[in-house]
Amino acid sequence: MKTRILSGLIMAPLLVILIIGGYVLYAGCFAIGVMAVYEFYKGFKAMDVHACYPIAVLAAAALYGIGIYEHMHVMDGASQDPFWYMLWVFAVVLASLLYLFKIEERKLSDAMATITGIFYIVFFSYHIGLIAMMGMEVSAVKNLVWLVVITAFGTDIMAYFTGYAFGKHKLCPKISPKKTIEGAVGGTLGSIILCGIFGFFFAKPLLVHCLIIGLLGGIISQFGDLTASIFKRKMGIKDYGNLIPGHGGILDRFDSVLFTGPLVYYYLNALMVFGTTGTWA
Repeated sequence: MKTRILSGLIMAPLLVILIIGGYVLYAGCFAIGVMAVYEFYKGFKAMDVHACYPIAVLAAAALYGIGIYEHMHVMDGASQDPFWYMLWVFAVVLASLLYLFKIEERKLSDAMATITGIFYIVFFSYHIGLIAMMGMEVSAVKNLVWLVVITAFGTDIMAYFTGYAFGKHKLCPKISPKKTIEGAVGGTLGSIILCGIFGFFFAKPLLVHCLIIGLLGGIISQFGDLTASIFKRKMGIKDYGNLIPGHGGILDRFDSVLFTGPLVYYYLNALMVFGTTGTWA
């Protein structure tokens, strides 16, 4: 019980940040990203693979700086320009490869781990910050960042209880022995229901889309969880860290969010591209 209370106290500020949204949420995403990629790189050390954390921090700072720059341009009426993002991709890959120039000390896997961490952790989590920015540009989107959390955590919680009560058939025993097919189905249904409830009370014009996001998010969040488990198995570790008692590190708690964040962001963008924003009011 004490462990759960302590975990709740640690997680509470994150909910406050989510409620405030805007630049505060954007900054929070940056902080979580740099902490999570540190845990990810630390896991690689168990395999004698040494990724470059300073490159990841600089890449994160540059990416979030680009996001603010693009946001200011959009607020001034300009259209988004992919140039800076493409330059960022080039710079990340280039810096990671230049990291190999101390050839006597470093292996190819060091550069590959550096690149993987930046894109898997920093870039994926950055999409939540993009939703925060989008919420400042389109007021109807502001509360929809909650769908990222609802699909990820809602699926996880419902999958746990459904699997505990009805689970008989293993889902991916070689990746995560405790997960069951029944739990996966229950988690997805739980995500749909929770997103539907959220849509009904907070985004009624987008209720159908909330249900669709609940379905897609319920599925992809479990892929995110399993992907993190694959990394941990290959690294030979149980948890990425110990910051959150009973849950492990930041990355252990937010692994599924890394997948649901981009899903929600690109789904919302698709709604805008196909001209459905007129129904958002």
